[in-house]
Amino acid sequence: MDTDQYIEVFLDESREHLQAINDHLLRLEKLPTEIDIVQEIFRSAHTLKGMSATMGFEDIASLTHQMENVLDKIRHHELTVTTEVIDISFLATEALEEMVQSISEGNDGKKDVSELVMRLKQVESGTSSQEQVQSNASDPKAFQTLELDEYQSTVMSQAKENGHQAFQITVQLNSDCILKGPRAYMVFDQLEDLGEVIKTVPEVDVIEEGNFEQAFTILYITTKSSNSIKDAIERVSEIHKVDIHDFSLEKREVEKSVEKVQPSNNEKQTESEKPKLSKTIRVNIERIDNLMNLFEEVIIDRSRLEDLSKKYKDQEFIETVENLTRVTEDMQGLMLAMRMVPIEQVFNRFPRMVRDLSKDLHKNIALEIYGSDTELDRTVIDEIGDPLVHLIRNSLDHGIESPEKRLQAGKPEEGRITLKAYHSGNHVFIDIEDDGAGINREKVEQKAIENGLISSEQARNLTDEEVYHMIFASGFSTADQISDISGRGVGLDVVKNKIESLGGSIVVQSEPGKGSKFSIQLPLTLSILSTLLVKVQSETYAIPLSSIIETVTLEYKDINYVHGQKVMDFRGHIVPLVSLSNVYGISDEDESSNSAVIIQTGDKRTGLLVDSFIGQREVVLKSLGNYLKNVFAISGATILGDGEVCLIIDPNALVKK
Repeated sequence: MDTDQYIEVFLDESREHLQAINDHLLRLEKLPTEIDIVQEIFRSAHTLKGMSATMGFEDIASLTHQMENVLDKIRHHELTVTTEVIDISFLATEALEEMVQSISEGNDGKKDVSELVMRLKQVESGTSSQEQVQSNASDPKAFQTLELDEYQSTVMSQAKENGHQAFQITVQLNSDCILKGPRAYMVFDQLEDLGEVIKTVPEVDVIEEGNFEQAFTILYITTKSSNSIKDAIERVSEIHKVDIHDFSLEKREVEKSVEKVQPSNNEKQTESEKPKLSKTIRVNIERIDNLMNLFEEVIIDRSRLEDLSKKYKDQEFIETVENLTRVTEDMQGLMLAMRMVPIEQVFNRFPRMVRDLSKDLHKNIALEIYGSDTELDRTVIDEIGDPLVHLIRNSLDHGIESPEKRLQAGKPEEGRITLKAYHSGNHVFIDIEDDGAGINREKVEQKAIENGLISSEQARNLTDEEVYHMIFASGFSTADQISDISGRGVGLDVVKNKIESLGGSIVVQSEPGKGSKFSIQLPLTLSILSTLLVKVQSETYAIPLSSIIETVTLEYKDINYVHGQKVMDFRGHIVPLVSLSNVYGISDEDESSNSAVIIQTGDKRTGLLVDSFIGQREVVLKSLGNYLKNVFAISGATILGDGEVCLIIDPNALVKK
């Protein structure tokens, strides 16, 4: 079977099931007696095993199969949840994630999982004896406790209607039998011509490999009598005992339904507990991107029509264009909503990461997550994961103290990291806060002076925030020794560069002894922007509205000079003025610039001097391409309604200037 057409569906569903396993393992570690959690993990592992076996990824199938065996014993109270069980389950999940990632990169997804499988087998056999296995296998009711899936139940029902009988057969080998796998294969060979095997315990491949104790159970349908079946099996040597019992599907269904019925007089509550049908569909992300590109062309043509309607001043034409504008604005909202993705899929990786690193660092740390349903543009979601990983690792290693130091400082032994996301205006804010020791200003200053970033005199005049921001410098680290987690001076500079490349900013706050807080500000979307068009001599520029505080008209008396820099008094604050004409080399003269756009990034403000304001316009952000990389203070370009190319200003760069 050609499975290439299903690979994307396999990858999507595999990632979902692996995330579910991760989440439920974390819950199980805190609630080790909750069998319902084990059931959820078992379902995900079982589904993943089936999918991978169908697709031909045998290493994934074998590892999930062994995980199933361990989980099956836990849910049947034959094994208890211990730290060892949780640890090996996490290691197995990590290996599965690596294999799925390998497949997504076009590889075969193969990995040597023999050691993990062996460890899982050791865990599985740790609390079960041979006698328990034999007694369970020979118990006529043992098979009844296991569930048949829908397909198996359907086959059983159809077989009954066609006059077949269903038998539960337990075959027990001699205690001195060495070649258990071949003997079991010979049993199946005897049964092959007399009927059909529906299910085995354990599964067929495990039985034929000999990975069972001395007994196994078969659910079998046939037209032959039980004596004929028994005689056929006993022809195989080294068979100690054969037990055959009628298997009643109807009785099993009655028992199953009795177990599920909950006495309640509230019928409305019963209705509310029914699972709701999903109202979502999977769409390839490339299709959404293509649809977005087409819609961006519609936005450009809409601008062209708006200009034409003003030019010709035909009432019907104007009304039609106005209606088109309203409809496309609604479409734009829907299109952007389609691109919005909950940040939960980024946050989901962190509980497991915090757990593992806490153990490596010998610290007791809890992670609290808020606002995981906050939505962000898919483009931003794809890029923001790594910066958050660096910041959380920084809080784990540098921020949170050891349990001993926390107790000495009068703090709880358990440290806390809070990850929070929320909307504010046209931005999304992500806060990473810890209750650790905070940033040591003196240590940062000393390291910055050693690295030549600042002088001793400059250090005395810097604010705390300016000093704290130096930790984002390339090659900067205050770690006393290099470890696997930190100390090499890489990480936070990458964080700063990545966030700024997304049009965002990061602010650091810290209080010695109390903790630190990193606040990230990101734009909601990167494709369609609301901008203010301005004129600078013959050139038109677009300034994102999200960065604009106010527009003002200036007179010469309103402009002052401080150390040769033009400034203005804006509501009691001194704001530096930057001439766009000078910045972009249009002209060396800026006396004609009598208008200013006040922009703000973080807590810093700057006034941009322009000739005039054109008005607000929705524009499509397009990259300048490989030939025009790293143009100062330009984030991209757009095409206006009259066909003119308009550059889009990057406010972050101008505020820094």
